[in-house]
Amino acid sequence: MKEEIIQKASDMFLNLGFKSVTMDDLASELGISKKTIYAHFQNKTKLVEATTDHLFCSICEGIDEILDKKLDPIEELYAIKAIVMQHLKNEKTSPQYQLQKYYPKIHSDLKIKQFDVMQECVIENLNRGIEKGIFRENIDIEIISRLYFINMTGLKDVTMFPLQKFTMSTLMEQYLEYHLRGITTEKGRTILNNLIKENQA
Repeated sequence: MKEEIIQKASDMFLNLGFKSVTMDDLASELGISKKTIYAHFQNKTKLVEATTDHLFCSICEGIDEILDKKLDPIEELYAIKAIVMQHLKNEKTSPQYQLQKYYPKIHSDLKIKQFDVMQECVIENLNRGIEKGIFRENIDIEIISRLYFINMTGLKDVTMFPLQKFTMSTLMEQYLEYHLRGITTEKGRTILNNLIKENQA
């Protein structure tokens, strides 16, 4: 039952927002009593904590599967973007922003975990890209990897990118191309251009 509650809560939080969904709403959707939910989770904060941890682990598993394929570094970044968007339902309600506003401690802990995972992933991607001659040799990997994290998380700031004007899918697509055009060699740009053409087709 606990896993079912987490799964349903994850879907509802992503589609409707962390603030909007009440324990009554969740109980109604699951066809159970609130008492059953409270038997597994002391309060809504504990439930939010469990659902964010569940989503984080699911995304990490998806990323690991992509990394195991040893794709071309540029293709790998696009594949990771796709898996993240799939898990976050295109972030229709800006879950990161709501999490930061209403559950700052959970948001802060999650951001640290995200940084650790993303740093390792991006640094490995950059090193492999340099080895393959598709990323420039003179880039500072430590700086670029941190810029990537700051910018990717910054896209979720709805004061800068209101949901009514920008979709998360478009923002990530535009930023990924921006990031790659800044670090690719001529060989890398050819791969990037072909990949963009394929995606558009």
